[in-house]
Amino acid sequence: ARQGTGLTTARPDGRAACRRSTARALSWPLVPSGAAGMDQQDNGGISTAGWDAINAALAALYPGQEPKHYGTVVSHTLGGNDPLDGISIYWNDAPQPHWHYVTYGFSELYDKQSEDLEESGFGFELTFRLAAEPGEHREGTPPSWPMNLLQNLARYVFSSGNVFEAGHHLDANGPIALDSPTQLRHLAFVNDPQLPPIPSANGRLAFLQLVGLTDEEMAAVKRWSTQGVLDVFLPAMPLWITELARPSLLEDPAVAAQLEAGSQREGSSTGMLFVEMLDWSVEGPLTTLVLGAGQVASVLELLPLRLHHDKPLLILANDRQWRFEPGVADDVQSDADSVRCVLSDASLAAMLASVRPERGLYPLPGGRLQVEVRPTLLRDGQGEVIREIG
Repeated sequence: ARQGTGLTTARPDGRAACRRSTARALSWPLVPSGAAGMDQQDNGGISTAGWDAINAALAALYPGQEPKHYGTVVSHTLGGNDPLDGISIYWNDAPQPHWHYVTYGFSELYDKQSEDLEESGFGFELTFRLAAEPGEHREGTPPSWPMNLLQNLARYVFSSGNVFEAGHHLDANGPIALDSPTQLRHLAFVNDPQLPPIPSANGRLAFLQLVGLTDEEMAAVKRWSTQGVLDVFLPAMPLWITELARPSLLEDPAVAAQLEAGSQREGSSTGMLFVEMLDWSVEGPLTTLVLGAGQVASVLELLPLRLHHDKPLLILANDRQWRFEPGVADDVQSDADSVRCVLSDASLAAMLASVRPERGLYPLPGGRLQVEVRPTLLRDGQGEVIREIG
């Protein structure tokens, strides 16, 4: 997932975005260390209860194993670029050899700072399971690109306040491992099958596992649901381990048939789509919806899968929202922060036929709505533009 305006995330029905604050007080050296990743005897009197709770959960899963722990040179609160305080990596032999990455920093690791007493910080930590390459072993050095990926996701969460939950998914706008020929260009979020939610002195937190998916697989997720698709994949993808070299699982006709049946039966469960660019303007009876070119495909793909099943689709960005609803006649109602847009079947069909992920204005029949598409700029970790879409 690249830092910048290319990130598009989606969330299931009925879940609103929320903001929580977390505090950072210490910095960690960028070197492997013990499970705690810190000197417990010299912590300046700061509680490490949240950190300790994560350690305890991992010690129960990997008894006796010392993780490879990596932390930031300069903490986020002192101006560092990496929001996470650390990432621990464990070796797991079963059901196939893989590295298990676990973050420290989305939850409150030290003293309680947020007002939410039930959940710790953002309420989760991220995990990622990467299949070991031939010749890799537990004494070796795990790949570093997943740590960059996790830090980029943390930058998105800390800058936007949008939290991830099981069932969410996002488009990485390229291979999930940069400079890799992998077909995996998307990420889905599921509860880690070996790390259930835990309590801590700072509140509850869940462990959300990232799963790499291909374009075809993500299209199936959007047509149905993240959990439904991943459950079908589980026999071929035990523990939802990400394997960069694998082909699309939809190449198996039996798998493809199960996914299509689920979509036809239930429709799409993706009810909210987070985009980097969302704006609108109103001039008389005409409302102009502004989207980034990098998000147009996702919006157009989801609209019929929602509206044709009498379900709304909510587009969100920067505390603003645009709600599409199905209806007999077109209607657009707006205020400063939100728009309710009812689309008839004819207008939806016209929108799907005319709007493209290219810079331009796309008017719809009736003179009530038009879509303006602006270029999307993808940036690297230093903020430099590396690609323009549209």
